[in-house]
Amino acid sequence: MDNSERKIGLLSLVGIIISAIVGAGIFNLMKEMASTASAGITIIGWIIAGIGMGSLAFCMENLNRKRPDLDSGIFSYAQEGFGNYIGFNSVWGYWISVIIGNVAFGTLLFSALGYFFPIFGDGQNVASIIGASIVLWLLHFMIIRGLDKATLLNTAVMIAKMIPIIIFIVCVIGAFNKDIFLNDFWGKVSDPNQYTNVFEQLKGTVLVTVWVFIGIEGAVVFSSRAKKRSDVGKATLLGFAAVTLIYATVTVFSYGVMSQQELKSLPNPAMAYVLEKIIGKPGAVIVNLGVIISIFGAWIANTLLAEEVAYQAGIKRLFPKIFTKENENSMPINSIIITNLIVQVLLLTFLVTNEAYSLLSKLSSSTILLPYTCVALFQMKLNLKSKEKALSKNMVVGIIATIYMLWLVYASGMMYVVLTILALCPGTIMYIYVKKKNSEKVFKPYEQVIFAFVILLFLYGIVKFPVIMSM
Repeated sequence: MDNSERKIGLLSLVGIIISAIVGAGIFNLMKEMASTASAGITIIGWIIAGIGMGSLAFCMENLNRKRPDLDSGIFSYAQEGFGNYIGFNSVWGYWISVIIGNVAFGTLLFSALGYFFPIFGDGQNVASIIGASIVLWLLHFMIIRGLDKATLLNTAVMIAKMIPIIIFIVCVIGAFNKDIFLNDFWGKVSDPNQYTNVFEQLKGTVLVTVWVFIGIEGAVVFSSRAKKRSDVGKATLLGFAAVTLIYATVTVFSYGVMSQQELKSLPNPAMAYVLEKIIGKPGAVIVNLGVIISIFGAWIANTLLAEEVAYQAGIKRLFPKIFTKENENSMPINSIIITNLIVQVLLLTFLVTNEAYSLLSKLSSSTILLPYTCVALFQMKLNLKSKEKALSKNMVVGIIATIYMLWLVYASGMMYVVLTILALCPGTIMYIYVKKKNSEKVFKPYEQVIFAFVILLFLYGIVKFPVIMSM
């Protein structure tokens, strides 16, 4: 097969983005939002998230257009703009985040199957771990057959998983009750036991929305494998617009079917019980089938993202050279094997304890902000070096995206900053090894300062570790 035939087109790129973003979280999103905010504040929260993440999407689109030479995924912007050490931390944090996300998909998939087959329980018993391990390696052997086949399957699954979500959207719009929706529209802001004020509610929505857009960079990660470079920017914007519309519709209209108090008290997955109220028992069955298909699709997309970003890091000499080996189908075979072996080991830890997952899930959600923030900062840096006006559209977009990223860090709290350092610092061992192996200087002077700061925060995190785990 000609190498160009293994390239991926616009629909497949959009499919990777939507599959990576729309995982199991959407099926519980209305409950998560209702737990922290009223209908009115939820709408404002989505507007803020839409503007913030939309600005980041535009940054990616612009950088893809202005710097087509940077085709090594999202971390290439961090490396080009701020040096090898920041670039390494960016790709290491991203890789760790996506791998742990895959571990979550394994347990969540069999937790959802437990609705139909009680043997799987909560997704963390022996039967579930065996089942998740089988699925993991079936996906592995499917992916190594070629990117074209993997993205075709991912696109098919993406379309399939949208069916129950579309059914839910149609039903929830049809059952929308204005009186339920407008009742206590702004929340009980005067009740200190319920909500402190509008700002605190907004801050709470950020904690929910911060992680639901992870995957927006899917097309950028595969920019070097796209049939047309222009498709990368189009896919990023199309994927973002589609997902934002879906998320906002699913959550906002749910407030017109159940009150905030009812929504926040629903079992998981909350969407099943909202639809069950509208059309009866079939609603719960439809949604639980949707959860299974959605998780399977997200697992495929995330595996593709994890192996590709590690492969590209190997090409850029940030990861060991072993990650760059390809098989006869032009797939990074060692990167896929190493990624899935780590997932397998983490799955097996649940046979001993599920406390490890509690820590890993927190680490996963904390490490993704660094690569995103570097994209926004590089957008501004590139604009300052160009001949564009100081306050051009691209600069404004970069400023908005940067402010939003800093807002996410603030709203997430100090715990996530410390967890990020705890996750990043051990990776520096690999970075030092690669630099020594390539006979390169490990740190530049300013990187030595950054490394010293990371070590200090790492030691602080170790001291505060028991407190962090109890939060």
